[in-house]
Amino acid sequence: MTYDAGHYDVIVIGAGHAGVEAGLAAARRGAKTLMLSLNLDLVAFMPCNPSIGGPAKGIVVREIDALGGAMGKVIDKTHIQMRLLNTRKGPAVRALRAQADKPLYIKEMKRVLESQDNLTLKQGMVEKVLVEDDQVKGVVTETKAAFYAPNVIVTTGTFMRGKVLIGDLSYESGPNNQRSTVSLSEQLEEMGIEMVRFKTGTPMRVNSKTIDYSKTEIQPGEEEPRSFSYETTEFIMDQIPCWLTYTNETTHKVIDDNLGLSAMYSGAVKGTGPRYCPSIEDKIVRFNDKPRHQIFLEPEGRDTEEVYVQGLSTSLPEYVQNEMMRTVPGLENAEIMRAGYAIEYDSVVPTQLWPTLETKQISGLFTAGQLNGTSGYEEAAGQGLMAGINAAAKALDLDPLVLDRSQGYIGVMIDDLVTKGTSEPYRLLTSRAEFRLMLRHDNADMRLLEIGYEHGLIPEERYQRFLEKKRKIEVEKKRLDKQILKATDEVQTVIEEAGGSKLKDAISAIDLLKRPEMKYEHIERLTPSEESLTADEKEQVEIQVKYAGYIKKALEQIDRMKKMDSKKIPENIDYDAINGLATEARDRLKKVRPLSVGQASRVSGVNPADVSILLVYIEQGNIARVSGE
Repeated sequence: MTYDAGHYDVIVIGAGHAGVEAGLAAARRGAKTLMLSLNLDLVAFMPCNPSIGGPAKGIVVREIDALGGAMGKVIDKTHIQMRLLNTRKGPAVRALRAQADKPLYIKEMKRVLESQDNLTLKQGMVEKVLVEDDQVKGVVTETKAAFYAPNVIVTTGTFMRGKVLIGDLSYESGPNNQRSTVSLSEQLEEMGIEMVRFKTGTPMRVNSKTIDYSKTEIQPGEEEPRSFSYETTEFIMDQIPCWLTYTNETTHKVIDDNLGLSAMYSGAVKGTGPRYCPSIEDKIVRFNDKPRHQIFLEPEGRDTEEVYVQGLSTSLPEYVQNEMMRTVPGLENAEIMRAGYAIEYDSVVPTQLWPTLETKQISGLFTAGQLNGTSGYEEAAGQGLMAGINAAAKALDLDPLVLDRSQGYIGVMIDDLVTKGTSEPYRLLTSRAEFRLMLRHDNADMRLLEIGYEHGLIPEERYQRFLEKKRKIEVEKKRLDKQILKATDEVQTVIEEAGGSKLKDAISAIDLLKRPEMKYEHIERLTPSEESLTADEKEQVEIQVKYAGYIKKALEQIDRMKKMDSKKIPENIDYDAINGLATEARDRLKKVRPLSVGQASRVSGVNPADVSILLVYIEQGNIARVSGE
């Protein structure tokens, strides 16, 4: 017998990285929101590596911040080390990566959740989503509490029928020996939602006191202050190093000799694992020509001795893990505190979702995070943010928010998922973005903050600071364009110091800055601005000036893409009535139900000839209705 436990606009099931951003976004947009978590002591828990960011992923964290999310601010307050990656490469591939203090990150995120208006946080296991006539009505917990809401976001990650595997040992469990979610997964299947089985894994954690760091290479953080959030003003400078070591031929022999005992290779694992984050067993099999593999020793916090052994993800038996690990320099006497394991779980086939992350089958039911087939905290958080925004919009009768591929990596990821689907745990890579020069680490606020403000996610004070930043950048570019520099001794000296060739004639400051060797700091020495520019503003001026030609070409490509995306496909289209479509294209289009010709062109199995036929059919205006309409 259930009891009425309360009424809300949005209910979020799960409080991992997707759940917390979903709950915060929905509440900030004005929806009365309930978040239900299995364990309130483990909100935003990091079951795998203790880090946030990295290539593409770090840019997602900045995008989340520009849309009012919490991940960037929380890691800025709780990291033990931060570095900017790919500094020797162009701005399109630079990204921040922070080592997290895992217990402190949880504590700070819980504080953020508890202090958020419109958000109620409760502990409870959801057993059932209430649905009537294909419309969500609420949820019921195992304690028979019925919470009612017209919109529910499921963010249960790897808990969906989770199964842990270590050698020949297997048992039902979510990450970190938490309870798995069984009934909810079964109900989604009963609703007609197609599920697939994926697998991920994690390495052992060892006691720092038992590591011989003298045999490893130190990996310090940066001395220069860095932050994910544009609002961070206080920086953590007391950083803790990570350490680098390597596997060797002895390590590989131990793994080879025991490969049949690994859950991955014994046949025990049925799910598909992540291509871009393979287990050590996979590395040895797939890259058997490599004599060694990197192992990073990453502290899990300031007040714990646990060290994450990045690179030794495994499902070998525990005794083999010990034998393998002790062949690695520095780990000869290391003591395992937590064994590595593989985990299998259910995942929703994401082509069943609209770009808002609402399911096509059930109105008001949204899914986000690893449940949608992704891997990584950042990908999960980005989806959670968008699901929260759109669930609140549906509840409050506001406009939804869908980012396109030119606006953010979040847009690239969601379009990839709902349009192409994924046959393995999806990971964001810079190579997935056609317009990565536009989707940079440095300009996430320039791309998205105004959108966040328009959707009620950014407070007025922050928005006004942003407008002032934009104004100063534009004023400075105009000033440099008008400022003429003559071939004086001072100018020639600065150019020579930068490694450039001397001037023969006078030149504008903006044209001088376009030279590859010149930096804004060089121009500033020759013609300082009357206004005080921040480091971020100076960086924007330099990048926008240097890459102006490339940016112009990218914008032209974006315009062409948007023209295709503006050609909407009528909801009542009957693909069976379109003569000339390839059979595979027809089947895929009927399944994905793309909203535009542009989206249709990105559906796997649809070729350019199919797109041309579809375009002609739509432009003729004689849209065939599906039977019964």
